[in-house]
Amino acid sequence: QVQLVESGGGLVQAGGSLRLSCAASGLTFSSYAMGWFRQAPGKERKFVAAISRSGGSTYAADSMNGRFTISRDNAKNTAYLQINSLKPEDTAVYYCAASNRFTFGRAALLTQYDYWGQGTQVTVSS
Repeated sequence: QVQLVESGGGLVQAGGSLRLSCAASGLTFSSYAMGWFRQAPGKERKFVAAISRSGGSTYAADSMNGRFTISRDNAKNTAYLQINSLKPEDTAVYYCAASNRFTFGRAALLTQYDYWGQGTQVTVSS
């Protein structure tokens, strides 16, 4: 059974930083590209960033303005999302996802991902 479990969310003041983790089990982690998405209340789930199977290539949505960094540790079966200079508009549930048929050209499409975590809440206070 494949499981993706996010952690590291919480309440943080604007300007602060968070590092989200996504622990994977039940799959060959190094065979899957990983992505992070977020969903604010009442809004659609949106792409944040993605990373290739080896971790050698990454891609982030332009709207993230360089504040988001995705990484992975295949030895630990874990993907990460570092978020710096947090803003109130970053408040959302953050989800990680895994894809074994991934292409960067379709990284932002939810349908490219085979497995999803349950999400972790990030709340940024002003």
